[in-house]
Parts: sequence; C-alpha cells; structure tokens
Amino acid sequence: MRAYVEFLRLRHAGRLLGGTLLGRLPNGMGMLAIVLHVRAEGGGYPLAGTLAAVFGLAMAAGQPVLGRAMDRLGQPRVLLPSALLSGLGFVLLAVVGADPLPVAVVAVVLAGFATPPLEAGLRALWPAVLPDQARLKAAYALDAAAQEILFTVGPLLVVAAAAINPETALLLTGALGVAGTLVVTTAAPSRAWRGEPRAADWAGPLRSPGLRVLLLSLLFAGVALGVYAVAVVAYAERLDNEAASGLLLAAMSGGALVGGLVYGARPWSGAEHRRLPWLLVALAAGYLPLMWAPGLPIMLVLAFVSGIFLAPVLACSFSLVDHLAPVGTVTEAFAWIVAAVGAGGSLGSFVSGVGQDVAGVPGAFAGAGAGGVLALLVCLLGARTLRPRSADVAAPATVAV
Repeated sequence: MRAYVEFLRLRHAGRLLGGTLLGRLPNGMGMLAIVLHVRAEGGGYPLAGTLAAVFGLAMAAGQPVLGRAMDRLGQPRVLLPSALLSGLGFVLLAVVGADPLPVAVVAVVLAGFATPPLEAGLRALWPAVLPDQARLKAAYALDAAAQEILFTVGPLLVVAAAAINPETALLLTGALGVAGTLVVTTAAPSRAWRGEPRAADWAGPLRSPGLRVLLLSLLFAGVALGVYAVAVVAYAERLDNEAASGLLLAAMSGGALVGGLVYGARPWSGAEHRRLPWLLVALAAGYLPLMWAPGLPIMLVLAFVSGIFLAPVLACSFSLVDHLAPVGTVTEAFAWIVAAVGAGGSLGSFVSGVGQDVAGVPGAFAGAGAGGVLALLVCLLGARTLRPRSADVAAPATVAV
C-alpha cells in the first residue's frame, strides 16, 4: 500500500480525489433514487426502469459534450454550471413526481445530461499534477477502486434517505453533486488546467479505432451494471426486505474496491492491451452465477465476487486511454469512457426491468452475465486496435501550480 500512501501525500491529490468522489456520489445514487421514487408512487418496473434508463442515457450523452467543452474552456466554467443544472433536475423530479410524465422525463434528462464530468476531469488532471508514470498508474488504480465507494456509500445513502421519503433521496443526490464540484473547482490545479491544442475535426477522440473498440467493450460491461442496479430491487421485493437492494449494491462495490486496491498495489508485467481480455474473462465469470438468485447470505457472497474484477478492468482501461486518445482530446476521451459505461447501464436497467416481468428475478439478473460475455467478445475481436501507437499518444496538459 506504500504507493497509495505516497500518492495521497502529494499536494492537491487528496483534495482532488476526495472532492471528485463526493461530487460523483449522484452517479451511484441517481438510478436507485429514481427507481425507488417511481415505485413509491405506484409505478411499475417498466416505468421505473425506463426513467432510470433515460437518466443514464442523458448522462452518457452529456459527458462527451461537456468533456469537449472542458478541453476548450477549462474546468470551472463547465463544471459549476452543469452541477447546478443537474441538481435542479433532481429537485424538479422530487417536486412533480412521476406524474405528469412529460415533466418527469424533462427532469430526469436535465439531471442526467448536466451531470458534471468530474470523473473525466480528474483523469485529465492527473498527468499534470503527478510527477511520474509510476504514481500516475497508482492514481488510476486508486481512482478506479475508490469510485466503488460511490456504489457502496451511495446506495446506502439512498436507502437511508428514502426511509424518510423518496423526495429526500432525490434532493440529497442533487446537493452532493454541487458540493463535490465546489471542492474540485476551487482547487488550484482545476482552475489552472488547460487542454492541449487539438485537430479541428468533429470526431475528436473517436477517430482512434482502438478507443472505439474499448468504448464498445465497456458499454457491454455497463449493461451488466445497469442490469444489476434494477435486479437487486426486484430481488429485495421478493424477499420483502427493503434493505437488501442497498446491501447487494454495497457488496458488489465492496468486491470492486478490494479488487482495485489489490490490482494497483502490485506491479504487473506485460502491456495493458494484453491484460484487459483476461480481466474481462474473470469479470464475465463473476456475473453468470447471479441468475441463481439464492438466499440473501449466499447472494451477498456472489455479489462481492461479481465485483472483484470491475475496478481492475476500469483501471486497465484508463491506462489504455492515455495511449489511444489523440492529442488535445484527453478529457473528452475519458468522458466517452464514462458515457459508454453509462449508456450500457441505461440499456441494462431497461433490459432488467423487462426481464423481471418476463422471467422474474432470475430473468432480471440474466442480462448481467450476457453483458460480461459480450464485453469480452468485443475486446477479443478488436484486440489488434488496442495496441498503443506513437502517433496516437496523448500529450498531457500542463498546469502551473
């Protein structure tokens, strides 16, 4: 763990990581808060899953747009307004509820699309703040592992707030996003950061074939996460245990936290593009047993195991982005990673809601295993494009601190 201790001792590192995690808590709270809110108002699973999917799709669409704006305008001028608008969307949903439906859809779209791209912004900052590649790799691993706190603490906060009422959970979700954004944007590195000059083309980082393959693979990994987020609610209702959904989300995220910390605490031989397929094999294998949906004690173990390789997959992918993204597109490239996972999560939440109606709880979980397998297949089919090429290496931005 020495690498993590040394990293956190660096100036600004702890503040940037902590503020980003606080501001990203809504990413781990939003879908569950929406599902619980709709269910509390008597809405069915198809409606709850669809609104959660709309939120995730809107967030996926907004991240690259806001990421490109950050590459051009800097961070505070984009992050602060977007955080306020996203918080307004959660407030609107809490006030109007699911009826009238058009207003609820507008609120969900606003909350999702305006989600501040803190995740992409932080990963764009690391090369400018950290002194060498060794600490940069430790930062990516700790970042990937620590973000699982969002999906451990976030669902528990939603469940606790929803015990008061579902509206409180939505209001808390929006407020945390604004608070974390303020912590980050008032830090010197965020205020000073500027992106590198970039080629004037509409595709941006998407002109990299390897990045496109990586995005599609992570989209299917996101499907598994979206399936899980809705399926655990159905599982909890089958048990008549309201706390089970939060516990299962926390168990999976706990597994990812442990897996990420172990992955980043040791050196690995070989290149990331060769390591990623093996990590995806293990990730897919962990999702398949969830369809069994046994009693809660065993299900908690399966949930923990299913998360172990999630953070390592993400950390390995972050390192690949540094090599695959064209110059001047680093924030947008990381934003596309967030968008891919978010879009997959939205699709997964919809599929899980439909699967619950068709085949019950096992059907709700079935898409998780399918998503993991498809992520692996895409990675294997496009493996050659993931090899870093010198012409594609993104030069890190500079910060005067």
